[in-house]
Amino acid sequence: MSTFKNKHILITGGAGGIGFLMGREALECNAKKLIIWDISEDNISNCQNSLSDYSNRVFIYKVDISNPDQVYQTAEQVLADHHHIDILINNAGTVVGGDFSTHDRIDIERLIRINLLGTMHTTRTFINSMINRRKGHIVNISSAAGRMANPKMSVYAGSKWGVIGWSESLRLELEPHPNINVTTVEPSYINTGLFEGVSPPVLTPLLDAEKIAKKIISAVQKDKIHLREPFMVKILPFLKGILPTRFFDFLAGRLFQVYHSMDTFKGRT
Repeated sequence: MSTFKNKHILITGGAGGIGFLMGREALECNAKKLIIWDISEDNISNCQNSLSDYSNRVFIYKVDISNPDQVYQTAEQVLADHHHIDILINNAGTVVGGDFSTHDRIDIERLIRINLLGTMHTTRTFINSMINRRKGHIVNISSAAGRMANPKMSVYAGSKWGVIGWSESLRLELEPHPNINVTTVEPSYINTGLFEGVSPPVLTPLLDAEKIAKKIISAVQKDKIHLREPFMVKILPFLKGILPTRFFDFLAGRLFQVYHSMDTFKGRT
């Protein structure tokens, strides 16, 4: 069982959205240090104000995780300042919506650099320290989109499929180190504003950010391998495994309206 008490927690994209909520939960679980990486100056300012009661335990670094040089340089500084990270939560992410044919090169490359490569590089900077200390926990926030295709979010889905494949492989590589755990989180749409305008599929309600943040923290404490929410996402791997592709498409597209959920997508301005 992992514990947050007296631990050093690092959360990327931790100044806003569920990153902020998870950080606050970690502090309430008596984390010794909450280390936040974020790129948004507005979010950083708001986060500092909101967590002012914990100011002696909160340390914020402005980092663009799409830039590997910044990731490695900031990680060196974090290790110099705080010596180690006990729990790493790879939360930072972005989304590009619309038909793939409408995406430009910059949008595609930036999304992959943040959602997939940024997650890998961030983990790479701290994993050897965890191995040397023989303990640690890596949490990778993926998405239900990493388990199934969805029109108008092909690049996002591709990045999250990559996160799941990498996260699972990393977990297996770390099996010889029983005190280093990997948790892969695969939620459906969360009401943080990132997916503003989406139409949640039938039987898959928009997830409450506060509740999913608490569930993620609980999953880490229980050393869960996967956290999938809500229920329809839990059974998704089973359904895809047993159903013919065209029949699955019929269920997802026609009955549950998953394939139309991005039709009204606006995104965060």
